[in-house]
Amino acid sequence: MDEQQIQIKQRQDDENATQMRAAVLGFAYYDMRPVEDEIDLYKDILTLDEIKTNRVIPLEKGEGRIPFRFGITSRTSQQFVKDKTKLYNDQGQNVNFVLISNSAYRKMLHRYDPPKVVHYDDIRIGRDGDSDTIESVSNTLNRVSADNLFDFLITQAEKLNASDIHIENMRNKIRIRMRVDGTLHPVAELDKDKYRIIIGELSSRANLSVAVTTPQSGSMSMDIKRQDGSTFMINIRVEMVPTFYGMDAVMRLFNFDQSLLNLDLLGLDQKSRVEIEQIVSHPKGLVLLVGPTGSGKSTTLYSMLNALNTTDKKIITLEDPIEYSIAGVSQIPIQSSAGASFSTGLRSILRLDPDVVMVGEIRDQDTAKTAIQASVTGHLVMSSFHADSASAAFTRLIDMIGFNPIFASSIRLIIAQRLLRKLVPETRQEYEPTPAEKQWVLKTLARVPDEIKKPLIDNMKLYKSVPTEEHPTDKMVDSDQIEELARQAGMLTMLEKAVLMALQGITTLEEINRVL
Repeated sequence: MDEQQIQIKQRQDDENATQMRAAVLGFAYYDMRPVEDEIDLYKDILTLDEIKTNRVIPLEKGEGRIPFRFGITSRTSQQFVKDKTKLYNDQGQNVNFVLISNSAYRKMLHRYDPPKVVHYDDIRIGRDGDSDTIESVSNTLNRVSADNLFDFLITQAEKLNASDIHIENMRNKIRIRMRVDGTLHPVAELDKDKYRIIIGELSSRANLSVAVTTPQSGSMSMDIKRQDGSTFMINIRVEMVPTFYGMDAVMRLFNFDQSLLNLDLLGLDQKSRVEIEQIVSHPKGLVLLVGPTGSGKSTTLYSMLNALNTTDKKIITLEDPIEYSIAGVSQIPIQSSAGASFSTGLRSILRLDPDVVMVGEIRDQDTAKTAIQASVTGHLVMSSFHADSASAAFTRLIDMIGFNPIFASSIRLIIAQRLLRKLVPETRQEYEPTPAEKQWVLKTLARVPDEIKKPLIDNMKLYKSVPTEEHPTDKMVDSDQIEELARQAGMLTMLEKAVLMALQGITTLEEINRVL
């Protein structure tokens, strides 16, 4: 599904939701898609301020027996409808109100008030304790117009390669933070009136309500323009939860650019890349990606899917929600909030004769058992799983489903991963490690196989800033025993790999200790 098809589907979803709301609210529904680009503008009926404040569009100017007609949205107040009805009736004129979608309202608003090209300073991430940068960014965001604030925030987050935007209520202000390279950074502190603008726009686009007092989940998409004028789409997963001072929101950004889902861009070492290539060339068995939230499991899974995506393979995914759109792959959303489950969906799609199946996450016993059964019948089943390490994934699965002889033979590969921030080669600085650091490095690398090059303690240098395969035996159920067996097969732990990267000047010991 390309970007245009995604936009058409999202618009249709918005229209369907509006049609249902119209029946509940008692208004006629009006689909503006056929006329919204050419319908006459009636700027003498309502002021621009009235159009924006009440979220209403004049659709027809009354004359004689022809009534005035207005397009309203689900956020238009009932008092406005009553006041306008009384006003026109007192003048001996009729008036009708029809419900239009939020998408239609935004498109018409752009015709009534074409966006002005205003350039604002880009958002910058300050260092720890850099209050001047936070103040500067706060001033910039407080100057951005109400109409542009939400889009500006998303666009800036994308420029910074942020994975999340956190909007948090405090007593007298709103804190904006962005997660960049796995670390949450304070970005700005906004006035309360800006919060209402952001949350109102977010709720409208993600089909959420600002009036409820329970957690909500939603999603939306947005086109981002590159400097060369081309555009790409990002998908945004939205989570909102009520807090003491108001509704907090977290937006997770997913880039729909399929070219980024490439195994060459994952920073894999040669051994790990060879192991993954073996899976791609002989797709069967169970592959698990383990790690905490935000460790890049989805990106690795999608990159593997992209490598497997050829015309001779049937690939089906079950996702909650769909994070990336991949052409040629049948992607099925699982609405867990509506009672759907991965296990039920997995049993259903196995009847469609797939070669490769991706399950968004193994969360329960039923899904785990179904995935293992599918993996020993000629399918490649890939999924994510929450565990601290590859060996711990085995014990968690055994605790979940009990010991099963099929289990050991079904596992092809378990990859445990974390995201480490890399040093910039041009600005990194070499330094002499302390005796304590040297001893820690040597202790950490003591069990690394001899074929792996390790530094000598006398000339060890460090730098600062200015997936693994398991082979379980039938009775190994302890994670330490599993890890020991895997070591004998040449496995390096995440910590050992990370320290070797630090010795190569790719990252720092501080970053390793932060992540691991």
